[in-house]
Amino acid sequence: MPMDDPDKAPDASPARADTFTITADQSHADTRLDMMVAVSRGCSRKLAASLIKNGDILVDERQAKPAHRVTPGETISGVILARPEFLPAAEPIPLDILLEDDDLLVINKAPGMIVHPAAGHFSGTLVNALLHHYPEIAQVGDPTRPGIVHRLDRYTSGILVIARNPEAHERLTLMFKERAVAKTYLALVYGTMASAEGGIDLPIGRHPTHRKKMGVVGDNAMRDARTLWRTRKRFPDATFLELDIKTGRTHQIRVHCTALGHPVVGDPLYTKRWTGKQRHFSSRAAFESLSTAPRQMLHAWRIAFNHPIKDVPIALSTPLARDFQQLLIKLHQSK
Repeated sequence: MPMDDPDKAPDASPARADTFTITADQSHADTRLDMMVAVSRGCSRKLAASLIKNGDILVDERQAKPAHRVTPGETISGVILARPEFLPAAEPIPLDILLEDDDLLVINKAPGMIVHPAAGHFSGTLVNALLHHYPEIAQVGDPTRPGIVHRLDRYTSGILVIARNPEAHERLTLMFKERAVAKTYLALVYGTMASAEGGIDLPIGRHPTHRKKMGVVGDNAMRDARTLWRTRKRFPDATFLELDIKTGRTHQIRVHCTALGHPVVGDPLYTKRWTGKQRHFSSRAAFESLSTAPRQMLHAWRIAFNHPIKDVPIALSTPLARDFQQLLIKLHQSK
């Protein structure tokens, strides 16, 4: 896989447009306009808000504010146009395909691969690879991240679902929003968990002082979050966990494990340096040895949902990435 090249010139192909008309129903009631557009069209909320402010998206043919609360029966119409300099380019990057049909793809994302282009990372992403192997995806959803219906952090490996046509994109986006997709992760966390299983219900929002972090204390935009976990194996200074997330918040597992006092091994954003006050560690040496992990040890292991078009059940799982497997072997041998 090519390295990210921030200096690579963006694709100069013509801008792509997503023209739409939606009649709001009861499921949209009292939803912010920018959020409704973002969810229904698969674009970012920031882009939706900008287009609403510019008058590119209207309510009953009149300009509205991004914070407008949608009422059933209203007609939301407009066009999402991506400027050419923001459009990702196709790149011949290999993909590990788990399932493929005319409507969707399920891939095994490698650790280190960014899902879609963003500031400083215009190449080497999953979207760049998708556009090479499946050019038609350029017309699906947000032109700056076509086909994408959910995401994984850059250093999280595992299962990701991609939409191949607009109908599948709309239905999959709604399924993720309505929690109709079962997602199970595997994680290695610092310290030995005392219990065999448990759950954590703590709302998650943007960290009040660190713009890249999420947290369980923050501003008024906190959103409910629930994670269930089961212990698979205990090591002297680490625990191998299986986790079901009942919501899909940004950094949810990483934030919840940190709140439990057991951050994900190798996660530099949520793991503090040794202070002598860390719980569940036998020594500083043990903590620092685990901290040499090449990345956060988090893997999207299993997914289950109904096919968005055929309505038949799909259940898939994928093995741990090699670096995760090797760390588990090392921990087992050192017991």
